[in-house]
Amino acid sequence: MHALGTHLLIDLKDCNPGRLDSIKDVQDAMVSAAKKADATIVDVSFHEFNPIGISGMVIIAESHLSIHTWPEYGYAAVDIFTCGDQIKPQEAAAYLIERFECKNPSVSEIKRGILTPFDKQLPHKISGTKLQAVS
Repeated sequence: MHALGTHLLIDLKDCNPGRLDSIKDVQDAMVSAAKKADATIVDVSFHEFNPIGISGMVIIAESHLSIHTWPEYGYAAVDIFTCGDQIKPQEAAAYLIERFECKNPSVSEIKRGILTPFDKQLPHKISGTKLQAVS
């Protein structure tokens, strides 16, 4: 089955609450996860809520990684959406499970934009000078 993208919906339960409430740790984990997936990072934006919790997104040329944390419950909701077949979203998910010391992960995979055998396959790894990656 050919699809335009893979969308992982990840529930990270029973995580280390300290890791989920540190904006530095969360942002670093998400950027590192994108790199583990061999994605091209375009932009990064994270917000720390008062009194607790973090939301953030890593925009990649191939789509995005997003996270919302509830440290008081040891829980994080993560989405990893990647286009094409050159990116490794499962490796990013495995990295986040380990990084947040998750004892009870759940990963659901959804294929997005399923193509028929008559549709032309499209490349989704951008190359060239139009796009500048963030390191």
